[in-house]
Amino acid sequence: MNRYVGSNQIAVLAPTGYYLALRVGFAFPMEEVNALPAAWVDHYTKQRFMLSDPVIQWIYGNNGAIRWSEITHRDPRGIMAQARSFGLIFGVSVSVFDNNPDGQRSFGNFVRPDREFDDAEMQVLQSYVTRLHDEKAPPTNLTAAEIEALRMVKDGLRLKQIAHALGVSEGAVKQRLKNAKAKLGASTGTQAATLASGFGLI
Repeated sequence: MNRYVGSNQIAVLAPTGYYLALRVGFAFPMEEVNALPAAWVDHYTKQRFMLSDPVIQWIYGNNGAIRWSEITHRDPRGIMAQARSFGLIFGVSVSVFDNNPDGQRSFGNFVRPDREFDDAEMQVLQSYVTRLHDEKAPPTNLTAAEIEALRMVKDGLRLKQIAHALGVSEGAVKQRLKNAKAKLGASTGTQAATLASGFGLI
């Protein structure tokens, strides 16, 4: 099986559903995909399971991939049994942390109803989450001048105001923003500022 699969193949591997959280910092992920059954998501949220969830405890203490049946963390609230009652029978968790200075971790939970995931499937899922984690890494080639211009865009300043504040021409500001957009893969200055903010660059 191709290790560089897309979301369609992931849906086939995990027909019950899956959850992805990419580049989770102190609170929220940079990007999140929740394709788990809606009834379980609602129940999980209402019961505030996250802090007690043995799967989450494993994710934040480990790197790699593990079958849910192999997780040995305590489960005093019976979360795993409740998950099974909602059809989440066989699961795999993947956790990726590359010792980045921002402490951002990515993880995924993948579920199927019929059997355990085999080793090859787990390797595919781990490669998938790792690739997405790497793709969401902040660019390291933005200059100080470009970051400064993006910070001012984020603060709501207009081109003329930025040029005046920096003591440069509007053309120079445009060039800085053009370079920043290219490096961030953004189509507008506002989008570039939002991305840079999400990466913790501004």
